[in-house]
Amino acid sequence: MNLYYNPNYPTISDLRRRAKKKIPKFAFEYLDGGCNDDINLLKNNADIHQVELQPEYLNKHTQSTMKTDLFGVQYDAPFGIAPVGLQGLMWPNSAEILAKAALEANIPFILSTVTTSSIERIAEITNGKAWFQLYHPAEERVTDDILKRAADAGYEVLVILADVPTFGYRPRDIRNGLAMPPRMTLSNIIQVFGKPNWALQTLKHGQPSFKTLEPYMPKNLDLKQLGLLMDKTFSGRLNEEKVKRLRDKWKGKIVIKGVVNPTDVKKSIDLGLDGIIVSNHGGRQLDAGESSIHALQKIIKEYQGKTKIMIDGGIRSGPDIASMLASGAEFTFMGRPFMYGVAALGSQGGTHTINILKIQLEQIMNQLCCKRVEDFPNHLIK
Repeated sequence: MNLYYNPNYPTISDLRRRAKKKIPKFAFEYLDGGCNDDINLLKNNADIHQVELQPEYLNKHTQSTMKTDLFGVQYDAPFGIAPVGLQGLMWPNSAEILAKAALEANIPFILSTVTTSSIERIAEITNGKAWFQLYHPAEERVTDDILKRAADAGYEVLVILADVPTFGYRPRDIRNGLAMPPRMTLSNIIQVFGKPNWALQTLKHGQPSFKTLEPYMPKNLDLKQLGLLMDKTFSGRLNEEKVKRLRDKWKGKIVIKGVVNPTDVKKSIDLGLDGIIVSNHGGRQLDAGESSIHALQKIIKEYQGKTKIMIDGGIRSGPDIASMLASGAEFTFMGRPFMYGVAALGSQGGTHTINILKIQLEQIMNQLCCKRVEDFPNHLIK
């Protein structure tokens, strides 16, 4: 494993501050922001911090292990890299950087349909070990072809997205005229000139685009507005018929992401899905919703042991991971922390971020006298 670690940036907050200085404002605000007034975004992390864990100091304890079994694969840590759209907009080549870091660290990387690297390229980098997240194309022929490409490339886990029936109302992106490629208003041009390293890397790797979707985009599609592109290309709302069709088509494992309601968990189990990722899309869809960890706590009471329960949303540190695992999650995912890392440190950012989280989590496990990831709930203060 690559043991790279930069002591100048020992926390995710340090990486975030560095990232804000290194990339254009329109790119940082797309990464950092939530929807409407950021209420749910802020709740995600604040509610994790309400969790308390009980240490044990007089028990004999020699070593902890973070190894975690998930869908027949043993990973080296109980966290992975969540799907993030438009990664190359925030830092050029970032999807490839993170996929490589995930492979080296033996953790899962989830590729989004709407990021800036293709199914085939990420499969090549990860030796087919990545997961694939499907946004839902409006046309079934496109869905079928994307699924075939993913299966042919070796992906074994399909993640289907439940929480984007409509595109989130994100005021920063509206003000910034977010586009793919970015719309060069005077303000955006000034921002780009102020970030020469980002601009040079973008020239080196080329303007970001939706690589997976390029074969299906109409020739006359106007790319100036991201919302218009999403509305024309995707039919976001899932229903039981759509899920059944995906279940019939996909021969590997299927996970549904964006579930926060116990009723939806029951339906996913009844439909034969293999797991859920409790998530509110990083607080980017429904400001009035509850935090991911509060949703998890309700779901665990009814469905623990009945399906594989994972989570994302608001996790920024090893202690946050520990709190999620102690609350009943079997695995955790993060998006923003890894993007902060790449934007801050470029090609070393993914590895550095993974190593921060591993070091922090190992320290917590030793404090708690927690030998295995599965033992975290024993240390939850009720």
